[in-house]
Amino acid sequence: MPSSPSGPARAALPWHALCPAALSLVLGLWGIRRGGSIWRDEVVTYDMAGRSLPDLWRALGDADAVHGLYYLFMHALFRLFGGADPLLVLRLPSVLATAAAAAALALLGRRLAGPRAGLLAGLAFSVLPPVQRYAQEGRSYAVVCALVVWATYLLLRAADRRTPGAWTAYGTVLLTACLLHEFAVLALPGQLAALRRPARRPALRVGLAVCAGMAPLAVLSTRQSDQVSWIGGPDAGALLGFAAMSALALACAVPLRGTLLPRLALPLTVLPALTLLLLTPLKPLYVDRYVLYGHAGTALLIGAVLDRLGRNRALALAAAALLALLPVALQLRTPQSRTDDATAVARALSTTRADCVLYLPSRRRVWSLADPDSVRRLRDVALDLGPAESGTLYGREASAPAIRARMLATERIVAVSDPAGQPLDETPQERTKRRVLADRFTPVRVRHVQGTLITEYVRVP
Repeated sequence: MPSSPSGPARAALPWHALCPAALSLVLGLWGIRRGGSIWRDEVVTYDMAGRSLPDLWRALGDADAVHGLYYLFMHALFRLFGGADPLLVLRLPSVLATAAAAAALALLGRRLAGPRAGLLAGLAFSVLPPVQRYAQEGRSYAVVCALVVWATYLLLRAADRRTPGAWTAYGTVLLTACLLHEFAVLALPGQLAALRRPARRPALRVGLAVCAGMAPLAVLSTRQSDQVSWIGGPDAGALLGFAAMSALALACAVPLRGTLLPRLALPLTVLPALTLLLLTPLKPLYVDRYVLYGHAGTALLIGAVLDRLGRNRALALAAAALLALLPVALQLRTPQSRTDDATAVARALSTTRADCVLYLPSRRRVWSLADPDSVRRLRDVALDLGPAESGTLYGREASAPAIRARMLATERIVAVSDPAGQPLDETPQERTKRRVLADRFTPVRVRHVQGTLITEYVRVP
């Protein structure tokens, strides 16, 4: 194992870590506003961060506790920089976290395979499409990824030093990652697999302490399991993506067999995602962004293989890869790259001639939370209490009979719903909304807006 830097060199990042961090920073800032668009998960972050601490705390007791620490962090950030562009405040933490992850990955690669391998690993990580995507999202995944990568680096350092301070640093960083998103704990088996036997016992003790520290959050999030009820079994695209990344990692690991690097990188790439996939028959939980840090293992393997190919071949392959990825990088910085666009929905609703707005299902009220002014003149026909007042993510709706009566008392309704083909909620309120629209209203205008269906209805005389 290459030796770690000593003495004054530890005071600052070496050049082979600064270069990937700089590239990641440039890519993260490039097109960060995505044309002013914001998708629904980011809207939740923005809305929760803007609530008062008592309202935020009350909401976390009802839903989304798994993201609670991140919402508190973003709440503090918006208090500090409330006058700045909200999209920049929302996304800059992810940009900076991805740059920090690239730097840590370069340090990991240097420790395992040498400076050039570390440099190439950090650069490869920065340009991976999933990494570029979540580097520009106002969610916790990039921050969790950075903490997992830094925790892995600190683990190897602790295995060398074997001092209480080194083990504490590793455990603290990993626990923070787990408190930001509990699936960060899935990195633990891969980290332990990379250690030699003398270091496994203290590392296992730290790992158990981390699990104990995150146990209250895990228990609370289990009670809020309805929050992930939207996750179905992995579709063909998800399985193909996992298979492709696993195949790439395995192909890179073959020429590196016999070294320490694949013992760390291969489990980090495969095990977290595979664990979620294997749990699917019990509870579907696999979403690729939940284990974004797995791409750090892939980047380590790519960097080490490129290093073995030599400078000229590595440069040629890197240039070809960058050209191939350029269309993807361009597309990721457009509003169309996300599932929906709350900004476009707000623009559409601001021009409607309806008197009332109806969300089908109720959680799609999130599309109006980023810009409440767009629906201020519209009565939310199903709503009883707003999100902040009710201590919920999307507000509390009236009973099914009350919703029916309110709908029949209005002439024009604009319905904001998922596109056709999406699963339908089967609560009494949602069934009532659909039935009354079908029986007593007729559509007069239909608009398709980036992942959203906006339909204006007139009541039948």
